[in-house]
Amino acid sequence: MFTLVFWRDAIERAIKTAAQTAVALIGTGMVGILDVDWVQVGSVTLVAAALSVLTSIGSGPVADPGTASLVRRGRYAAD
Repeated sequence: MFTLVFWRDAIERAIKTAAQTAVALIGTGMVGILDVDWVQVGSVTLVAAALSVLTSIGSGPVADPGTASLVRRGRYAAD
C-alpha cells in the first residue's frame, strides 16, 4: 500500500469507477443535458470514487504486495 504502483492502480480504478458512475447517472431517465442534476451526479461520482479507493486499500494485503488488485499476477494468465 505504500508503493507508487499501488497508488497508480488505485487512482486508475477510482477514475474508471467515477467515469462509469457519471455515465450511468447521466444516461438514465432520458433527460436533456440541461435537465441533469449535476450536483447530484458529482456527489454520487465522488462517493463512488472514494469507495473504489477504500476497496483498493482493503485489497492491498490480500494479493500481490504493493498492488491494489485482489487477483495475483500470473494466476490466470498462460505464463
